[in-house]
Amino acid sequence: MNEQISTADRGAASRMLPLALTLVLGIAVGAAALWLFTDRPAAEPTTEEHANELPAGVVEVPEAAQKNASIEDNKVATTRLPGTLEVTGIVTADESRVAHVRPLAKGVVEKISVSLGSRVTAGQPLLMYDNIELGQLVGDFLTEQSALRQTQTDREVKRTGLARAEALIKIEAIAQQELDLRRAEFRNSEAAVASAEARVSRVEEQLHRFGLTDQDLRALRPDANEAPHRAASHSTLRAPFAGVITKFDVAVGEVVESDKELFTVADISTVWVLADVYEKDIAKITTNGSVTVKVDAYPDRTFTGRITHLSDLIDPATRAAKVRCVVDNRDGALKLDMFAKITLGTVDERQAITVPADAVQQVDNQAVVFVRQSDTRFERKNVQVGRRTGDLVEILGGLADGEMVVGKGSFYLKTALLRERIGDEH
Repeated sequence: MNEQISTADRGAASRMLPLALTLVLGIAVGAAALWLFTDRPAAEPTTEEHANELPAGVVEVPEAAQKNASIEDNKVATTRLPGTLEVTGIVTADESRVAHVRPLAKGVVEKISVSLGSRVTAGQPLLMYDNIELGQLVGDFLTEQSALRQTQTDREVKRTGLARAEALIKIEAIAQQELDLRRAEFRNSEAAVASAEARVSRVEEQLHRFGLTDQDLRALRPDANEAPHRAASHSTLRAPFAGVITKFDVAVGEVVESDKELFTVADISTVWVLADVYEKDIAKITTNGSVTVKVDAYPDRTFTGRITHLSDLIDPATRAAKVRCVVDNRDGALKLDMFAKITLGTVDERQAITVPADAVQQVDNQAVVFVRQSDTRFERKNVQVGRRTGDLVEILGGLADGEMVVGKGSFYLKTALLRERIGDEH
C-alpha cells in the first residue's frame, strides 16, 4: 500500500516539474524585457571625447588626406595691383568668325536642315537646292566629253592612216605628197584633241567650284539610264565652321539667287564684349590689358579676357569710345546681346592684400578662406573680397598680411566643413 502511494506521488511530481520550469523561464524573460526597456541615464562623455570636439568653423584633415587632396599653403602678401575701371557693355559676335552663307548660283530650294538658333558643326548640311547653273554646266561637261571622245577616235584613225602611208612610201606605192597629206591630217587631229581636252578642263574647273569632286565627275555617264544632271545638279550648302545660326531667311520652294544671304553662322566660342569708356578715362586704358566680365545670368561667375582694340571714334551722344574685349566662351554661357559689367585694367597701380583665386570659396553666400592652425587643423575665416586681377583676388578685410591660407585644395576643405555640419545636425 505504501509502495503504491509513493509511486503515485512520484508520478504527480514528475508532471509538475515541466510546469515549474515553464514558470521560472517566463519570469526570467519578463525581467530581461523590463531591464531592456527601462530608461537609464546616458553615459557621460569621457575626457578624451571632450578633447576631440572641434570648435565651430575648424576642420581637421590628416596629413595623408591633405596630400591626396593636393592642399597647398600660400602666404597672404601685400601686392602692387594695376588700377581698374568699371564700365558697361554688350556681348557681340567676333566679326572675324561670322559667315554670311549664300547660294553659289540661282536655284530652287528643296530641303532645309536647320532653323534659327540651331547649333551646327563644321561641314554640316544647311540647305539643298536644285542648282540651275550647275545643271547647265553638267550638260556642257557631257557634251564636251562626247566631243573629246570623237576627236580622240578621229586621231586614232589618222594615226593608222599615217602609219600605213609611211609603210607604203618605203615601197614607193604612194607619192610623197600623199604621205605629207596624211601627216598633216594627223597633226590636225592631235590639235583637235588638245582643244577638246582644254574645253573639258574649263568646264571641270567650273564644276569643282560648285563642290563636285573628280569622283563625282567620273560618275557622270552619258549612257546612263537616267539623265545624270538630274542628280548632279543638286547642290548642298554647308556650315563653314561650328557655330550658331543667327540669321535665317529662306523657305522650301523658293527661287534663290547668288546675291541673297540665306543664313548667318556665328562662331561664339570666342566673343567680343564692347565696353563704353568715357572720353576722360581713355588715357588710362592699355591695349592688350586684362579684363573681367560679369553678367546678371551668372552672378557667381567671372569671365576673363583682354583688350584688343580701342576705337578712334567718340560717340557724340555719349562722349564714349568703344573698347573691344576678346573673351573666351567655349561653353557658350555668354549669349549675344547680353548686358555686361566689365572691369578694365588701367595704368594706375595700388597696394593691396591678395590671395590666389583658388583660395576663396563660397559658404552660405559668404566668401571664406581656410587658414592653417596646425599640421592637421584649418580654420574657416570670412573675408571681404575686392577685385580680381589675373589669378589673384584682392582681400578688403578678414585677413592679415603674413597669414597662411590654403589655395589649391580649398574646395576639399569646404566639402569637409559642410560634411561635418551635416553630421552635427543629425
